[in-house]
Amino acid sequence: MKVDVFNLENSKVGSVDLPDDVFGAEVNETLLWEMVKAQRASRRRGTHKTKRRGEVSGGGIKPYKQKGTGRARQGSSRAPNHVGGGVVFGPKPRDYSYRLPRSARKAALASALSLRAKGGLVIVDKMDFKAPKTSGVVEFMGKLGTTTCLIIDGENDNLKLSARNLKNAKYLFASAVNVYDILDYDKLVITKGALEQVIARVKSEEAKAA
Repeated sequence: MKVDVFNLENSKVGSVDLPDDVFGAEVNETLLWEMVKAQRASRRRGTHKTKRRGEVSGGGIKPYKQKGTGRARQGSSRAPNHVGGGVVFGPKPRDYSYRLPRSARKAALASALSLRAKGGLVIVDKMDFKAPKTSGVVEFMGKLGTTTCLIIDGENDNLKLSARNLKNAKYLFASAVNVYDILDYDKLVITKGALEQVIARVKSEEAKAA
């Protein structure tokens, strides 16, 4: 498929051919959901923890004598049935992350790119900023007519510093492109120089799955 290439002024400066197996694939919404769920699970810190009976301080002495009180016998004030006692079957630190098969990751990434290619994909020739300038990214987004934007480029320190203060814009290196971020922003901007790296990322997943 052929798409137009624009500059920072949002003026057409050429066109480029995109592979159909990467930008023209069938959009699998179920697979996209599975991939987003996996990415969100991998981002969970998993640091939740409660203390069990043996970890709560105190309670080394019987609350009261075994017999003669008319109450149920108790061995410790830190038992789970007491206020301030341990927690039974409480959460423990754990790793929630898991990975989908390579073929599924490749198909999900191709689905996300294809979804944006149907509306929301912008190819620019280059995004060269002489100095870090947040207003430059804001101005560019205004010309695109969008409030949220994911920008994919190669090593571009000025662009990285220009976009880091914006809540509605994000810069990613081409090798870090992922399904979650693609779906999280209305516009996907890819520089012409990073385009081959994005395609190679999908192809590499395909090669590993073969």
